[in-house]
Amino acid sequence: MDTAFTSDRILFPGDAHLLPQLPVPSLVFVNPLIGNNPAQRQAVTSIVRQPPGSPPFVVFGPPGTGKTVTIIEAIRQIVARDPKARILACAPSNSAADLIALRLTELGAEKVFRFYVPSRFKSRVPDELLAFTHMRDDQHFSVPPIPILKKFHVVITTCVSASVVQGVGIPRGHYSHIFIDEAGQATEPEAMISIKTIVDNDTSIILSGDPKQLGPIISYLERLMGGDIYQVHKNGQTVVKLTKNFRSHRAILKFPNEHFYGGELEECGQPQVINTFINSPLLPSPKFPIIFHSMSGKDDREAATKRIRINDDDIGVIAPYHAQVLRIRRTLQAKADGVKVGSAEEFQGQERKVSSFVEYDLRHTLGFVANPRRFNALLVVVGDPEVLSLDPLWREFLNYVHTNGGWKGAPPSWDTSAPVDGAGGYDAQVRELAIADMNDFTQRMEELTLAGSANDENAEALDAGVDRPWRETE
Repeated sequence: MDTAFTSDRILFPGDAHLLPQLPVPSLVFVNPLIGNNPAQRQAVTSIVRQPPGSPPFVVFGPPGTGKTVTIIEAIRQIVARDPKARILACAPSNSAADLIALRLTELGAEKVFRFYVPSRFKSRVPDELLAFTHMRDDQHFSVPPIPILKKFHVVITTCVSASVVQGVGIPRGHYSHIFIDEAGQATEPEAMISIKTIVDNDTSIILSGDPKQLGPIISYLERLMGGDIYQVHKNGQTVVKLTKNFRSHRAILKFPNEHFYGGELEECGQPQVINTFINSPLLPSPKFPIIFHSMSGKDDREAATKRIRINDDDIGVIAPYHAQVLRIRRTLQAKADGVKVGSAEEFQGQERKVSSFVEYDLRHTLGFVANPRRFNALLVVVGDPEVLSLDPLWREFLNYVHTNGGWKGAPPSWDTSAPVDGAGGYDAQVRELAIADMNDFTQRMEELTLAGSANDENAEALDAGVDRPWRETE
């Protein structure tokens, strides 16, 4: 990496890197809802006012608080105010990058370019975005000639594919702004692909995401948020926290709000949306839109669910393991091909009316499910409570669902009203019981073996007369 990027303002920003914000006239928001939300309004204004060479700016927002909507508004404001501005918008996944592109189509194909790698199948690209791409004669995606590529005001790509921009000859510093949406899902090396060879000392960097949600082990966003200049009390200059949730019913919001976000989230969703399933016959508790299906043992039962009128593309099935994803996809392909099935990472930042979370851990290894960032906007959870309850966080969630009447299937084996020990140890208890059972089993087998040995002589004596020819007593 002969051109490795070493700027402290990007990697290790501190108070010394803070610059006075630029004066900006009052903004006329393209999305009027932004103007009515103080935190979103402040975030957009701060991004527009950010002077060149500032530390990265962070839009920090829990699920459903409008992070992507906020950066879309900021991009549109920058494009409208500065014809010379050039923006590279990235996201860790194609689905997240597509979402950005779809919300910028109003700018027109002469200003917006969605880059795909040549290996991307055309069938997996939204039809609305094809006009914003470039294809070779062999119908493979490509980049246009450099002079044309430079003219686009906004180029959208995944973090990994951003390296192509530099590789085809776009010079360092060409882009005045780099946006990384769902930055909590990008490892630091991934994020650096769109930064390392592209920025110069004036390039502005804007990250949006939630470090408390499921993310990689090494997250650039999470590391930055640990710095002093990104403390939320310094709202406005380096970070803005969004707290109004527009996606979830209060029952779904309550658990993550109390456990991860300090009770700061506000329920602001439209009633006709968040109350879609209230009083549905599907719900064990009519006013509680969360269901836990208690399942244990082998997969003897494939399905037993009442029908409900809803479009396939409104449903998302989240499964933690690749084998589960493939099997569910195959099962649904013939009858419900529009249902999206994928890992939690693939659903990051997306919305579905129904989210079904399938959880089953064959070996009681809780490392995958115990991560507190797994909780998002779950509606239906399917899993083995005996496994999930070994983790304190899951036990609290299961207690919450059971207490509110959202439980289906075999009841929990523990007292759901008892306080949960945050230190855990439930898995250790299970192991101790298993060891005790095994010791008891071993002891019984030894006793049976010894008893069998002791009876061998008697058995031989008893067997002595066996198979002798019968004869009458004289």
